[in-house]
Amino acid sequence: MFRIIVQVAFRELRGSLSRSLLTMLGVIIGVAAVVAMVALGEGAKYDVARNIQNLGSNLLIIRPGLLQKHHVRSAPAQTLTMDDARRIRKTIPHVVSAAPSIAQTAQVKYMSENVMTNIIGATPDYLSARKFSTRKGKFFTLHDVASARRVAALGKTVAKTLFRSTSPVGKYIKINGVNFLVVAVMAEKGQAGWWDADDQILIPVTAYQKRIFGGSHVSNIFVEVDSRGFMAQVKARIETLLRRTHRIRKEAEADFHIRSQVDILKSMESMTRTFTYLLGGIAAISLVVGGIGIMNIMLVTVTERTREVGLRKALGAKRRDILKQFLVESTILSGIGGIVGVGLGVVVAHVIGQFSKWGTHVSTNSIMVAYITALVVGVFFGWYPAYKAAQLNPVDALRHE
Repeated sequence: MFRIIVQVAFRELRGSLSRSLLTMLGVIIGVAAVVAMVALGEGAKYDVARNIQNLGSNLLIIRPGLLQKHHVRSAPAQTLTMDDARRIRKTIPHVVSAAPSIAQTAQVKYMSENVMTNIIGATPDYLSARKFSTRKGKFFTLHDVASARRVAALGKTVAKTLFRSTSPVGKYIKINGVNFLVVAVMAEKGQAGWWDADDQILIPVTAYQKRIFGGSHVSNIFVEVDSRGFMAQVKARIETLLRRTHRIRKEAEADFHIRSQVDILKSMESMTRTFTYLLGGIAAISLVVGGIGIMNIMLVTVTERTREVGLRKALGAKRRDILKQFLVESTILSGIGGIVGVGLGVVVAHVIGQFSKWGTHVSTNSIMVAYITALVVGVFFGWYPAYKAAQLNPVDALRHE
């Protein structure tokens, strides 16, 4: 019986092919929009995760706490020092590297070229902790840090801006008017969100403090742990060590805070997940509009086929048979539209990924959710027309003109 219902449904849809195609168009656009928008959100999530991992794995980030004035927190305090990094590196097991750093924007000149960029005071451990490497030349050494030598490693973006196609290694640049010898060009890292990891210059942290900006504190300590399984243990030991060396009482609030790369990744994934839901929700509106289109066309179909319904009932068809007939037709409309919409959505997502900087990722889950939603829309919006047809009185239906 069900096979006959399906055959009749396909025959009726073929009989009014243009109307069927126009009815499916709303579902096609809705499903395609959902698949493409969710792919865009998923692509953003994967890009953020990849970029964060690319800037250091198994990483703990120590930052100073915030100053308080009249019980209001303001700018970061100056509480972290080079000695803190040395103690962490020497005394805590499972620590691969402890890289103190401090950063500030400054003007950099070479001949007639100049640029505003980030100047980062660091140590050689910075390479390991942040997964940086050099493309040309050699990075500065611990001896350069100890002697506050004026040497610099340029990010790819800065090197290209200042030197165009010429190799910068061996040439002098001016950072805030102070000469620095370029000893290396860093390998490309790309962007992490709004931050361009190639738009920066690395110099010894001591040269940063003594030659340019002054001060004796650092703004970050990046601690690389040898295994993710020891992250919590190392974090607890660092907190105990810094509380003791900073002379902070057990009940008092620490003048620093420690976050892991995993915590940052989870926060960013939560943000991108919300972004994905928002895009998917907006796109789903067009799917609902497509469902309303199905309901309107099915109501017209019921009106046109009133005499047919009356004849079937007169020949013994039950209400549930009429209900099934029209529900199957609306479900087939939404099902075929869903299949075409999924294909179109995958193509649109691929085109967006090819011709823009936005990454896209089409997942099986998003395809299944979009297609099942299309089927649910077909059943939901087809129910009322099918119910209306099933309730028709056979005598009145046969008299319908």
